[in-house]
Amino acid sequence: MHNNNNAGYPSSLRAWGTVTILMVAYVLSFIDRQILNLLVGPIRRDLDISDTQMSLLMGLSFALFYTVCGIPLGRLADTKSRRGLIAIGVLFWSAMTAACGMARLYWQFLLCRIGVGVGEAALSPAAYSLIADSFPSDRRATAISVYSMGVYLGSGLAFLLGGLVIKFASAQGDVVLPVLGEVRPWQLIFLLLGAAGVLFTLLMLAVREPARRGVGAGVAVPLSEVGRYIRSNRSTVLCHNFGFAGLAFAGYGSAAWIPTFYIRTYGWDAGHVGVVYGSIVAVFGCLGIVFGGRLADWMNKRGRTDGNMRVGLIAAIGALPCVLAFPLASSGNVASIFMCPAVFFLSMPFGVAPAAIQDIMPNSMRGQASAIYLFVITLIGLGIGPTAVAMVTDYGFGNDNALQYSLLIVTTVAVLFSIVLLAKGLKPYRASVERLKGWSSEPAVEAVGVPAKA
Repeated sequence: MHNNNNAGYPSSLRAWGTVTILMVAYVLSFIDRQILNLLVGPIRRDLDISDTQMSLLMGLSFALFYTVCGIPLGRLADTKSRRGLIAIGVLFWSAMTAACGMARLYWQFLLCRIGVGVGEAALSPAAYSLIADSFPSDRRATAISVYSMGVYLGSGLAFLLGGLVIKFASAQGDVVLPVLGEVRPWQLIFLLLGAAGVLFTLLMLAVREPARRGVGAGVAVPLSEVGRYIRSNRSTVLCHNFGFAGLAFAGYGSAAWIPTFYIRTYGWDAGHVGVVYGSIVAVFGCLGIVFGGRLADWMNKRGRTDGNMRVGLIAAIGALPCVLAFPLASSGNVASIFMCPAVFFLSMPFGVAPAAIQDIMPNSMRGQASAIYLFVITLIGLGIGPTAVAMVTDYGFGNDNALQYSLLIVTTVAVLFSIVLLAKGLKPYRASVERLKGWSSEPAVEAVGVPAKA
């Protein structure tokens, strides 16, 4: 039966080639997004800003426009060239990253970060849709998980690169560039990342658009119909989006401040933190996300239609003791030991969560449903997570050195919230998988010239 499902999909080589190129785009986007987390000290000093203002650069400024632009861009991904959409997005965010390197004032930096968010919003809805049309459903969670490894490779590389640059910079001082004149080492990082992104767009020429397939492929569905279909699955969508958002809140909220936590709590220098934490994120994040995808596909092959949701619940339960333990560790090395399983469990769900959406939505709504999911998890996770930790530190404790307790409180509450919602969402999710089969015999399919099935 599985062999019939595979008929008509691109060859394995082409499908995995597409995933690899898209993953590199995701790696670049996450380096651009996360590099700020290691540069808190120098940027705060040069722009003369507080932890809370810094958190707005890390999270909310980026997330707000990433999410608002994501939904119209998701709709474009359902109807227009997904490859072209991604290429334009990469060019735009790379230009904005380079512009961050030229910012001299806080408001200029804020505007450039907003631009990075707008460009990056084009990537994931189009990428999920491309991958879903390149793989049958019983291999989809693994494929999307490999693409989503870009999150952890990119974040890990951001910390590693940042750490190495900080070491280099403290030895060299400011750099003089032609045209731009004297730039700070942290500004040089943004200029180099922008140039790398512009070069990458040439690689997108190697991606070929697969045929759109599955229920509702090739049909331009009116927005009202998308809204109606999502409302008919509202229990699933709410438990799914907000359940996974809790884990994103714990993940992004802690990742934004963990380098600073090591510096303030254990007296480590930023270069050392970058190498240690960057390695943990790159290794355990990638292991976790691919393990999550493989586990979900294994469950789906054995007839568990809720495998994607169930992996999210397993991950949340596994993460709970880890997020309780690492902020209270007696030394930086002990904290790093607890950090390994914490990163592993918190990364597990981020391939299966978007795969879950592809399995309950008609093809013509996948980009839009993915954009809504990204809207929720990015706004809550990246938009509010880092600021929640900063505000508990600034206003709850009123003490920069209480960061470890802010991390403990914020991540534990978020993970508990996810456990409740993901457990509640299993039954409605199974019902949504069944409901999609029924949708295939509704009039939208006849619009493509396919008679309704008996």
